[in-house]
Amino acid sequence: MHASSGDAEAVVAEANGAARRHPAFDDTRDLEDERRGFLGTAGEAAIRDADGRVVWDLDAYGFLDADCPPTAHPSLWRQSRLVAGHGLFEVVPGIYQVRGFDLSNMTVVEGERGVLVIDPLVSTETAAAALALYRRHRGERPVTGVLYTHSHVDHFGGVRGVVDAEEVAAGLPVIAPQGFLEHAVSENVYAGTAMSRRAAYMYGTALPRGPRGQIGSGLGATASTGTVTLIPPTLDITRTGQSETVDGIRMVFQLTPGTEAPAELNVHFPDHAALCTAENATHTLHNLLTLRGARVRDPHAWARYLTEAVHLFGAATDVVFASHHWPVWGRENALAFLSEQRDLYAYLHDQTLRMVNQGLTGPEIAERMQLPPALERAWHTHGYYGSVSHNAKAVYQRYMGWFDGNPAHLWTHPPAEAAARYVDFMGGAEEVLRRAHQSYVQGDFRWVAEVVHHVLFADPGNAEARALQADALEQLGYGSENGTWRNFYLTGALELREGSVGTPTSSVSEYMLDALTLEQLFDSLAIRVDGPRSWDADVTVRWHLPDGCGPRTLRLKNGVLTHVRGAGPAAGEPDVEITLDEPALRSLLLGRADLGELVAGGRARVTGDPARLAELTGHLTEPDPGFPIVTP
Repeated sequence: MHASSGDAEAVVAEANGAARRHPAFDDTRDLEDERRGFLGTAGEAAIRDADGRVVWDLDAYGFLDADCPPTAHPSLWRQSRLVAGHGLFEVVPGIYQVRGFDLSNMTVVEGERGVLVIDPLVSTETAAAALALYRRHRGERPVTGVLYTHSHVDHFGGVRGVVDAEEVAAGLPVIAPQGFLEHAVSENVYAGTAMSRRAAYMYGTALPRGPRGQIGSGLGATASTGTVTLIPPTLDITRTGQSETVDGIRMVFQLTPGTEAPAELNVHFPDHAALCTAENATHTLHNLLTLRGARVRDPHAWARYLTEAVHLFGAATDVVFASHHWPVWGRENALAFLSEQRDLYAYLHDQTLRMVNQGLTGPEIAERMQLPPALERAWHTHGYYGSVSHNAKAVYQRYMGWFDGNPAHLWTHPPAEAAARYVDFMGGAEEVLRRAHQSYVQGDFRWVAEVVHHVLFADPGNAEARALQADALEQLGYGSENGTWRNFYLTGALELREGSVGTPTSSVSEYMLDALTLEQLFDSLAIRVDGPRSWDADVTVRWHLPDGCGPRTLRLKNGVLTHVRGAGPAAGEPDVEITLDEPALRSLLLGRADLGELVAGGRARVTGDPARLAELTGHLTEPDPGFPIVTP
């Protein structure tokens, strides 16, 4: 039996050493570009919330200045060092980026009176610190506009750190691609608990920062843990070619829905010969299906939009910058960068489908897929955040679904039940672990993780299995070039050794819930209905709002909560009718207010039996932000 030391095993250390000889290490241009235009950084390393809690530490990744140790892949170490660089940088005169203050970049474009802020980070605290850094170097210019490039939280969550709702109500424009609000709130609320739980693995939130722990996520260091907010857009971009001018800043937009986000855009600044590619072209292979969970993205459309970007803006672009990483300067370099990013997604799409039509399944395609040498030599195509393996499986899933066509897989046992049978067939837990220890010594950590998984799911209390699985996951993490793979492996090892670390951050903030439309709020309640427990329930609640749109009716029947606007057969006859305004309705449904108190305060009137509302809400369940992942 092996004894883990916490160091990299010889086979991992040797593989990481061999990776240093990759021909891409001869290309050092990124090391120069990442520092180009540096103007300064914050004097205080810790960014704190109102209670004094540290939500971001600029010095947390200082260890990356040392040589890469055997416990990290040298290519990921290099990428992590690049994305950990923090400060204010000039892209071109008039366009500046604050990088390293969160997972994403905040871009500031100077106008005639003030500044346009693009993608204000994850948290209000980090966004405010980024804006303060800009002002320290460029003057106290007011924010005169906000632009969200797409619907992921690291590109809008800090908005109230740079503007407030009153300024927006007074006419300050908030620009976003069509469909932004729907996707921003639905993605973060409907499956928000599960996504946040898995995001904690993906970004290694609970891992210690250091050579044996979290060293980055490939896309950035990690996500801040401050206050997530949202101000709804006031100006939608609805078509490619749409032009807008804010505070004298001319912009031409390209809509790119279905690429890195369901609602996304690129934007060209003709007066600066600069193209912002949002998250459609960055210094990594991106995810087609992120490990935290999302809809499968469309690599065919992704490639097509990058071709369109070159066609629309290539002849007038001297710099490409994005909402992650560092810019690419020079027209020739910029066009090569965009073209190689395009070829990356097109190749993965086309070659996966070629092999699908030869009868290969997702895992088989993932093992065979290999990028062309010309793409493999470019640093920005490496899988630091997405991966060739998982993206090939994502393309398969997009076209073919979960089923691989083999009838043996039509009706398999669920994990815990299957695990018990596997372990029994393999001669029992003791025999499985004996042979798994041999595989560990041989350096076959993938196989150890696969077979010991069955022992753990058959017997979660097996201490030897927990220890061996943790050791195997740790070694797989040490050898991963992909930042999110490393974080998943090492977080799994941490939880096996120390127990659940829960979900340190959540995207389901009050601001996010407040941004839901009433229909989305009703849908979010429907997701929480305990179906089996409510099979026999039949409750109808009608809401009357002073908005002139007619009543809204909620009905729980057959374990399904439906909502209907207006009266008629679909709405049915109500058991209770409640008249109130929309803020009171929202507070009631979100558990912030009590119906009796609203009635007593004159904010609601009830006709019928108010206990029927309590009966309906009694069938709602609460999500579990700490559900098990590495154990059943």
